[in-house]
Parts: sequence; C-alpha cells; structure tokens
Amino acid sequence: METPQKTLWGGRFSTSLSTETVTFTQSVEADARLIGYDIWGSQAHAIMLARQGIISDDELREILRWLQKAAEDFRNGKLTLDANKEDVHMNVESYLIENAGREFGGKLHTARSRNDQVLVDAHLYIREEILNVQRGLAALCDAFLKIAEEHTETVMPGYTHTQHAQPISLGFWATAYVSMFLRDNKRLQAAYALASTNPLGACALAGTTFPIDRHLTTKLLGFDSPHEHALDVISSRDFIAETLFALSLVMANLSRISEEIVYWTTYEFGMAVLDDAYSFGSSIMPQKKNPDIAELTRGRTGRVYGALFDLLTNLKGLPMGYNRDFQEDKPPLWEAFDIVKACLGVLPGLLATTDFRAERMAELANANFATATELANYLVTEHDISFRECHEIVGWLVGELVKQDKTFADWEATQGLLKQKDVDISVAQLQQVLDAELAIRNNRSLGGTSPDEVHRMREAFEEQLNEIALQVYTRQTQIDDARRETLRTVEEVLKQD
Repeated sequence: METPQKTLWGGRFSTSLSTETVTFTQSVEADARLIGYDIWGSQAHAIMLARQGIISDDELREILRWLQKAAEDFRNGKLTLDANKEDVHMNVESYLIENAGREFGGKLHTARSRNDQVLVDAHLYIREEILNVQRGLAALCDAFLKIAEEHTETVMPGYTHTQHAQPISLGFWATAYVSMFLRDNKRLQAAYALASTNPLGACALAGTTFPIDRHLTTKLLGFDSPHEHALDVISSRDFIAETLFALSLVMANLSRISEEIVYWTTYEFGMAVLDDAYSFGSSIMPQKKNPDIAELTRGRTGRVYGALFDLLTNLKGLPMGYNRDFQEDKPPLWEAFDIVKACLGVLPGLLATTDFRAERMAELANANFATATELANYLVTEHDISFRECHEIVGWLVGELVKQDKTFADWEATQGLLKQKDVDISVAQLQQVLDAELAIRNNRSLGGTSPDEVHRMREAFEEQLNEIALQVYTRQTQIDDARRETLRTVEEVLKQD
C-alpha cells in the first residue's frame, strides 16, 4: 500500500496515519456499492446549499460539474476507491477537490458531516434493495399460486410432528406459503418506511447553524419525510436492524420450504421430483440426484441470522452519537441482501419445474389413518356421541388395526371393530367417510382445505400481491422521479455556464 496521504480531516494532526491504521480502519470494499448513492446525495446537498444562499451559483456549478464527471467515471469504471482515503465519502470529496480545487470542492461539505452522509447512502441503498427483495418474493408467490391453481384437488397428507395428520390438498399447502410470504412482505414494507426517512442535515449530531432546507433534500432524494431529531438520526441503526430482522424471517421461511423439498424428493417419500436443471449429481455415485439448491438455501439461512445478531451485538453497548463501531453495520447487511436475493432468484424456477407426484401423494394420504379425525367428527354428527368419547373410540380402532397390520381400507375389519364399541356403520358409509378426497372437500370452514376455500384464498392472495406490486411500483417511481429531478436540476445549472 502507498504511504498514506494527509486526510481531509487532519488539520489538528501533525503526522499522517500509519499504514497499519489505514488498513485497519478503511471501508472501501464495503463502500464500493455506495458510490452512485454518495454522488446523488452530494448533488442534492449542493443544490440545497445554493438555494439557501449558503454557496454561490458559480460554486454550485463547479461542484455539480465534477460530481457529474465523478458519476460518469464511476459508470465507466474509471473511478476506483483509494483505501488511503478511508471510505467512499472521502474518496468522492477528494475527487471533487482535486479536480475543482479546494475553493470550490472544499465547500461541498458545508453543513454536512460524514455522520449523516454515511446514513444517507445507507438509507438510499437499503430502500431500493428492499424493493428488489419484494419483487423476488412476488415471483416466488406466483410460483406457489400456479401450483395451487393446478392442484386444488390433489390430495396429499398433511403433517404435524412430521407424522401424518389429516388429508389436505397440494394447492392448500402451496397457498400456505403464499400466506406466509405475504407477512414477510408486510415486514419489508415496514422496514422500507423506516429506510425512507431523510437523515441529511443532522450533521455531526446537533444540526447546524447554517439555514439549511431539509425538506428540499428530502424531495430531491425521494424520501417520504425527514428524520427530524439530529442526535437520534446519528445514533440510529434500528432501520438496519428492522431490515435484517425482516430478511431473517424471509430466510427462515425459505429454509422451511427447502426442508420440505429435501425430504419430499427422497425415494422414501417420492412426492416430488426436481427438474434436472435444478438438481446435482455425485462425483462417485452415478445414480444420485441431489436437491443442492434447497440444501444451500437452508444452509445460508444461518449467515443471514448471523448478520442480524452481528448488528444487535454491535448496538447493545453504544452511547448516543456516532461511534466508529457503526462502520461494521454494512458488510453483514450487504451479505444478507445478496443471499436473500440469490435464493429468491432461483427458487421460483425450481418450484415451477418440479414434478409433483399426485398418485404417490394420494397413496400416502390414504395409507396411514389420515382420515381418523373425519371418522370421529362423523360419529359426533351422526351418532350423537361426545367428541371426547368419539376420539377414544377411533383411537382404540386405530390401535387395534395397527396390531393386526391393517388399515381403514380393510373395511370389514374396520366395521367389525366399530361394532365392538356399539357403533354400526355400513361399509359403503365407511368408505365415504374415510375417503381422503371427500375429506378435503368437506373441510369448508374459513381457511380450510376445501377446493372452494383454496380457490377463494388464492384469489384473495393474488389481490394482495397486486396491491404490493402497485406499492413497489409507486415507491420505485418515487425514487426514479426524484433521481431524475436531481439530474434535471444539475443539467439546468450546468447549462448556465
């Protein structure tokens, strides 16, 4: 590494930082993805300074000219971050000073601290990344809704404790995940609301004596409102914690579907077969077809959890105001976003191409007393016996059939055992009561597994997804319009040269 240069904040100090100090404290690797946002924030700040008469129009023009050039160099790969300049903020300001001169570039930092600048960049970045995750969740929900549409009456065993419980439909199972991911979307919406507040203008921690206009920068950066309390602004990282919490729950739910994919595709279950495009083989066993994508999703969940606990541990002992510990907030957040987006990028295609084996599902649903609850309910309704007594009768029946290595499908044996409990049911009636397909049709209660309820819920979920899509579009449009407004103002100022 080159010998460190004197820093922009080094007026008090008589010597430059040591190479070891620079290496230990620099954050350019983490900051690389923030360059565009840092330039946008600086453009908005400069425009505001000129509008408020804090800098002159000539000074604004020179500042914006070189910020625009910095943006062009960044897009063309010519602007790279120098670790000797600590971070993205000092790199951009140094670029400006080196090219525009200190008499112009040195005025950009008026009424601004790196403390609020750090937060501006993070808010801008997180805001758009949340929208990207929401789009990914929508694509995943669409894949589940297609499964629900095709398999409203496809019978499968429902599970509790990973044991057969009651028959459900594959469509019912699929809509359960949509219901789950819709809640994830609501948490992301809440996280977005926190991220869409403007920290710019809080300065170091106490605001500023300059007559700044925080509402103008809020508009130019597309935020919903200013984050008002300056000390709270600089001390706050809860918007990152909220985002990481939402991402952690997304991963928890992705891990749950991954777990089901893993065991559904085993030979023993045989309920699903992955497409070759989403499967992996073995280096030594030619027959293998492994669900690596599901396993990696499940495995990467811990890294996102780790990001949340990394931040929470960082925050727990910090006093109010800026602390350099905050520099450590971004790398785990970046990783969490990258992991979640990668998982959401591949899972919709995996689900859309999976072959769900309806015959095998029906076989399992009818093989292991999954309709026992239906029989108990029938006895309550038709034989006027209390549910607890019916529960005991059916439990005893199942135990006796298991001892004889039989199932409900051994109709005469089932009928004979029930007669021992003074319950007389014809074989034909038993076949109807214990039929898994009829069982799912009869569960018509709100949110139940009947085809009509699954159809109703699927339509309701589609409507909610459309509302979320509209909100995502509206928020993205607000961001894009603000960016265009800032650039339009920049171009107007530069035309006056």
